[in-house]
Amino acid sequence: MNIHEYQAKKLLAQYGVPVPRGGIAHSATGAIYQANELGGDKWILKTQIHSGARGKAGGVKLCKSSKEISQFCDKFLGNNLVTNQTGPEGKMVSSIYVEEASVILKELYFSILLDRTSQKVTLVVSTEGGMDIEQVAEEMPEKIAKIRIDPSVGMQPFQVRQLVFNLGLPNEAVDSASRAVMKCYRAFRDTDANLLEINPLALVSGNKVLALDAKMSFDANALYRRPEIFELNDKTQQDTREIHAAEHDLNYVGLDGNIGCLINGAGLAMATMDMIQHAGGKPANFLDIGGGASAQRVATSIELVLSDDNVEAILVNIFAGINRCDWVAQGIVDLLNKRDVDVPLVVRLSGTNVEKGQKILKDSGKKIITAETLSDAAQKVVVEWKKSKGKSG
Repeated sequence: MNIHEYQAKKLLAQYGVPVPRGGIAHSATGAIYQANELGGDKWILKTQIHSGARGKAGGVKLCKSSKEISQFCDKFLGNNLVTNQTGPEGKMVSSIYVEEASVILKELYFSILLDRTSQKVTLVVSTEGGMDIEQVAEEMPEKIAKIRIDPSVGMQPFQVRQLVFNLGLPNEAVDSASRAVMKCYRAFRDTDANLLEINPLALVSGNKVLALDAKMSFDANALYRRPEIFELNDKTQQDTREIHAAEHDLNYVGLDGNIGCLINGAGLAMATMDMIQHAGGKPANFLDIGGGASAQRVATSIELVLSDDNVEAILVNIFAGINRCDWVAQGIVDLLNKRDVDVPLVVRLSGTNVEKGQKILKDSGKKIITAETLSDAAQKVVVEWKKSKGKSG
């Protein structure tokens, strides 16, 4: 689960991480009020969406007057901001964060993330703040330093100093940066976060550091014990299909293709999408029905896939273990008995009770295309999709 920048900064401030003063606004009038409350003659206005690269898209601006503030708010509030991370549809801007302007001496990069391969927490710093870390890694890998923390031991003071020394800070700023890093780690640990990124972490006057930007995401599986974090969730930033899926305890990821995928298991989902693309199609989503899916759950899942207007064919690919093929087949037939499905439907079943499942599909008399293997299923769904759209090849 992601949260907005202003929410992340408020959370970090509770742990003592230094952040600039700021306030949230939902209108031009509110933004001007926040600027007046902060004082001064320069303010940074930032659109609040769940995406990076806002500055490159014009969603961050230094304003020097109420007129500039009003113009910025009128341009973005209530409209979608498109960045290189949102996709072409962009994301709705419902709020603007107004922040005091800082005199920046140096921009740095800092992040904490969970490395599932090593089962450790990784801290990353770079002297090249303000840039995409992927670009730095590709063009200047020597500018990146990392340390790994065993979560059972926690971060030790010598590790903090080791990391901070890589930033090339003045000696007078090392203590300030070390304290900020330690407090960020505590915030990361205590909130069950899986990512905390500050880009830039700025060196400002007085040899102090400030978190000028903040991005945090959290382990959705741990939110039941972090209700205060769950309350920060902004559903307007989420795909409506994913919200609806979550209400039924389904895992749904929306994509930009036209072949809907209903699968059980993330690994099988990846393989299925790869095979669809190899066959010449493009996945519209993957929906993981999980283990032990009932017939009703399967029917609900297909309804959800069909709710995407871009879906022009559906592939159901189930390898049943805890699940049962007869449950899946019955759910498919139940749905087809209730409503017409006007897109090709290809079903591949394997595993527990596969013979019973195949019999249910065959005896239903419904227009269901069956397949024996994943490759066969992917080929058939792409062929049927092309036929239905009058495409050749």
